[in-house]
Amino acid sequence: MDTKKKVSLAVIRRLPRYFRYLSDLLQMDITRISSKELSARMGITASQIRQDLNCFGGFGQQGYGYNVESLYKEISNILGLNNDYTTIIIGAGHMGQALANYGNFEKRGYKLIGIFDVNPELVGRKIKDIEISHMDTLEDFIKNNKVDIAMLSVPFEQTRCVADKVAGLGIKGLWNFSPMDLKISYDVVIENVHLSDSLMVLGYKINEKLKESKQQKTIKTSKHSK
Repeated sequence: MDTKKKVSLAVIRRLPRYFRYLSDLLQMDITRISSKELSARMGITASQIRQDLNCFGGFGQQGYGYNVESLYKEISNILGLNNDYTTIIIGAGHMGQALANYGNFEKRGYKLIGIFDVNPELVGRKIKDIEISHMDTLEDFIKNNKVDIAMLSVPFEQTRCVADKVAGLGIKGLWNFSPMDLKISYDVVIENVHLSDSLMVLGYKINEKLKESKQQKTIKTSKHSK
């Protein structure tokens, strides 16, 4: 891969989809696949697939297609899934607990090592053998453990303060589930996750389908009335 080449965010956001589909192909014992066949499975044009993968070197062979296992490993490396990242969760409410109980993170190389909150009713409880600690212990914990990523599931008004605190302690990345589009002055990578955005996109798609259905009914009614 040419490290000087700037890869668009749109391409980067498609990489996890490629990774998931390739993982499924491996489980089905499919050893090679063409861009056309992958296109049919993913709903992305073959041309788009080739363009995306060419951003990182291509990996395919004319007349052969892609070696599934090789491409899977290459995309895994690109996504940094072999780096064995360690993570903590700040905010052990419903969202924080859901994140802690989600088993796929560890399968993808993200190991949860700590959970923090200020609620005395939560502190001391355990989620998957990890005891919820008080925020007062966070600084010492980070100093004594390698922590790469903090998952933030705290109330909107606390998000910036908590983000500044953990970024100041040297954490490399923040995965933010607050409604806030988080931006801070520290040199830290931030990924803002807005679940409601995805839900509203779903609502849009349903709305468009309903409008299309109504239009088809109107056309049929019009034809029958003639």
